[in-house]
Amino acid sequence: MARERAVHERAVIIVSGVSGAGKTTISGLLAARFDLGVHIEADLLQELIVTGGLWPQEEPADEAQRQLRLRGRNVCMLADSFFEAGFTPVIDDVVIGSRLDEFKSDLRNRPLLFVLLTPRREVVERRDRERSTKHVFHIWGHLDQVMREETERTGLWLDSSELTAEQTVDEILARAWDEGRVRPSGDRGFGC
Repeated sequence: MARERAVHERAVIIVSGVSGAGKTTISGLLAARFDLGVHIEADLLQELIVTGGLWPQEEPADEAQRQLRLRGRNVCMLADSFFEAGFTPVIDDVVIGSRLDEFKSDLRNRPLLFVLLTPRREVVERRDRERSTKHVFHIWGHLDQVMREETERTGLWLDSSELTAEQTVDEILARAWDEGRVRPSGDRGFGC
């Protein structure tokens, strides 16, 4: 059954969460709900590095972190480019802890909506086990604590533990334009 297209103000949307939370599935389904929707999967940008590429957990750590930051900047440039061409970009990446400030600073266009998928840890672990590929909970399971304790309490935090993927997208469409808006880094709401 085809879903109705979403009728909302265009926005740049970040769908975040730990590995296994459902970011890629949800981001693709969400982008498909707009007349002009784009799913920007950050991991695919990382894979563009043919030689010398490092994932965040690899060594040397300083180079891996430099590449993660580069990936984030490129994701933001791509999202801004699509937004300026009339699309609604949906960014799919692990944007937790201090990375949220980096994205808020790097993205030029507004409104910016931040959706953090927060299924319970045991649900994420089960989902990771049930995937046919990309089993990464053993590497990234610790990020659940970082997400819950070190990420700014902003945007729409959505516990999708008991929701299907389509129900999760429906919740995002119903709530993100009210609850998901975030301000640029450094903006405290004073003045223009």
